[in-house]
Amino acid sequence: MNAERYASAVPLVDYIETTRKNTEFWRGVQRTARIPDDLAEQAAAISGTVHLLALSEDWCGDAVNTLPIVARLVELIPGATLRILGRDANPDLMNAHLTAGTRSIPVVIAYDADFRELGWWGPRPTELQRLHVSELRTLPKDERNLRVRTWYARDRGRSTAAEVLALIQSGLAEPSTPAPSDR
Repeated sequence: MNAERYASAVPLVDYIETTRKNTEFWRGVQRTARIPDDLAEQAAAISGTVHLLALSEDWCGDAVNTLPIVARLVELIPGATLRILGRDANPDLMNAHLTAGTRSIPVVIAYDADFRELGWWGPRPTELQRLHVSELRTLPKDERNLRVRTWYARDRGRSTAAEVLALIQSGLAEPSTPAPSDR
């Protein structure tokens, strides 16, 4: 990643305007996305620069449910920005951030001010990912999608916000002094 490539990506609001699938769903989640007060307070206290880059496609239900939350979180962090790139148009980035060998999205990659990677998150909150791996993937598509949408509705973005916030906080944390045995 570099500044030029990051600048070629679009903010979420512009990305939503280019969607062909789920456009009203994207707009609805974006309109109602909220960050819980305790997480908003933590986000506002972050210092430093962090650039978040999300890999997405408009058809992805997990992206629809999470990226507006990430965008709202970024609005609260003074030195943070978020841009979106298409997964399929950026295979090098996607292939470097596979989930169990798959090109699952969304993927949110955190970079520092110099575009060094700090870590990444995705494709869905940890609890939902465990549920997906353990039982949802075997369900018929309609039933699986209903259960996933229900999970997101009950969670209200809290898990996504907390996990992405933790990624940012740990990535921007001062490096710790190694223990003597580690030197």
